[in-house]
Amino acid sequence: MISLIICWLILVFLIGAVVGSFVNVAVSRLPLEKSMLWPGSRCGNCYQHIRWYDNLPLISYLWLRGRCRICGASFSIRYFLVELVTGLGFLGLFYLEVVINIHGWPLLGNEWNIRHGIFPLQWWAGFGFHAILFSFLMVAAVCDLDGREIPAPLTLTGATVGLVGAVLFPWPWPSTPLEATPPPGFGNPWLDGKIGQGVYPWPVWGPLPELLAPGGNWQTGLATGLAGFLAGSFLLRAVGFLFSKGLGRDALGLGDADLMMMAGCFLGWQPIVVAFFVSVVPGLFFGLFNLIIRKDDSLPYGPSLAAGLMITLLTWRWLGPYIQPLFFWGILLLVLLAFGAIFMLASSYLLRLARR
Repeated sequence: MISLIICWLILVFLIGAVVGSFVNVAVSRLPLEKSMLWPGSRCGNCYQHIRWYDNLPLISYLWLRGRCRICGASFSIRYFLVELVTGLGFLGLFYLEVVINIHGWPLLGNEWNIRHGIFPLQWWAGFGFHAILFSFLMVAAVCDLDGREIPAPLTLTGATVGLVGAVLFPWPWPSTPLEATPPPGFGNPWLDGKIGQGVYPWPVWGPLPELLAPGGNWQTGLATGLAGFLAGSFLLRAVGFLFSKGLGRDALGLGDADLMMMAGCFLGWQPIVVAFFVSVVPGLFFGLFNLIIRKDDSLPYGPSLAAGLMITLLTWRWLGPYIQPLFFWGILLLVLLAFGAIFMLASSYLLRLARR
């Protein structure tokens, strides 16, 4: 029965590669405000329609050696790489979330079946929701790399999908509130008790207000998604505003804020805040790559934010307990926000003076 899991992995990779083909279409057309559905794929040199058997993800590019069958014009390697990375991303996400169950979702069935590849439908739904987020992030990252722009229609569509998912998969779904809520104890158990992780890592607040309690209802889901929407939208705008004031010039683009706004609808507000800081690490790698390989000292931050978001989502089970008090203690949260604002303004002003 191990072969069933291997079959799932192959199928998910192929689905990811097909999605990668749509990612390429979105990257090519969204910045130009063109239709995603019409016309069909065409060669950019001879403008001839590309037949379906010449448009198979990965296979056609390798078979034709990256060239048009009709005129022989070469296609960018980007098309192949995006399909490959999207396929591998789907594969890795499925392996971690479903095969390994990295989030600790409830078994919801026969344990023997799960060990041998017969996974609960709820796990598939959770993986599918996060795979949609990954797809949106792929489009945003490649658009930012290509044209230093993240199209607003992309992020607005993604935010709408995320809010619908927030209502359909409210925290702690697929767990029950009884399984996921920290047990009663001395003081506020939300500061150090174990919080169960659903498709959404955490609820909007803990303990939940009476209107939202006990969780697992559409009100909790919508509140969590809207809080992520607001946090993602205003966090980077506030950071960009403070750094711009200190540096005396624009620091962050609005597209980055829109990207985090979209992701907040899929994840809630706490992972968005953490992902902003986590994104610094991949940002260093992307910056060095851009400088050494492309000889470009400018850094589009969209790919770094996208990587930080996925890293945060997949490591939340370990990150969460260490930062829990910061997100469920209102006074401490306000103090940290005020300190962070003063620090960013002061540090950016010092950088401005150093450049002079």
